[in-house]
Amino acid sequence: MKAIEYAEASQEVRAIFDDIKSSRNVPDVNNFWKYLANDPRMLDHVWSSLKDVMGAGGHLDPAVKELIYIAVSITNGCAYCQASHTAAARKKGVSDEMLQELYAIVGLANMTNRLAIAYRVPLDEDPGAAK
Repeated sequence: MKAIEYAEASQEVRAIFDDIKSSRNVPDVNNFWKYLANDPRMLDHVWSSLKDVMGAGGHLDPAVKELIYIAVSITNGCAYCQASHTAAARKKGVSDEMLQELYAIVGLANMTNRLAIAYRVPLDEDPGAAK
């Protein structure tokens, strides 16, 4: 696969690229979108989903949404998504201290999750009672 640049893109892909650039106020789309453009159906689906879920609507603050995305990206080992969403989080006011706290939480959650899995710990009858 190769990146699909704007000049070589179909009209369908160009329209999506234009929407991404306009929505994000950027001069060009980043590589993720250029590679997804190899399958215009997926490009459209992922962009529409991202706008819907990560947009200003919903019950979570946009910075919190970015922090969650970073946490999942760390756990999944996706350096590309971690870098992209860290940049987006910074634009939404996330500080170095907030990121460091997030990293500590992700590390701790991964450790305790793996321990619970290893020990095959059964669910408590009332998970809220142990707090």
